[in-house]
Amino acid sequence: MADDIKPRIRIPQNPKKGDVLEIKTLITHPMESGQRKDAQGNTVPRRIVNAVAVTYNGKPVFSGKLEPAISANPYLSFFVKVEESGTLAFEWKDDDGSVYKAEQQITLT
Repeated sequence: MADDIKPRIRIPQNPKKGDVLEIKTLITHPMESGQRKDAQGNTVPRRIVNAVAVTYNGKPVFSGKLEPAISANPYLSFFVKVEESGTLAFEWKDDDGSVYKAEQQITLT
């Protein structure tokens, strides 16, 4: 299952100093709520991405706690004002202790 988890990040092209960018992210994940039953009638164990944190050049810019009501393959968007080139670092935490990371470089024009 862990091989199926893939974070994706999309940022606007050619940002300039002072721009407010809409950052879009999606992580492929089944997000099992723990309330569904399999074909044999057994409860499928809960397994969700329960937290996301984003930093820009090491400074926090976004964080969130996710609950079982979030759909599979959760999509999030948020805004960041950029004053310098740098790295957006994303970290998603799973119920099973797994941590998924991704980075996206932002270069100001």
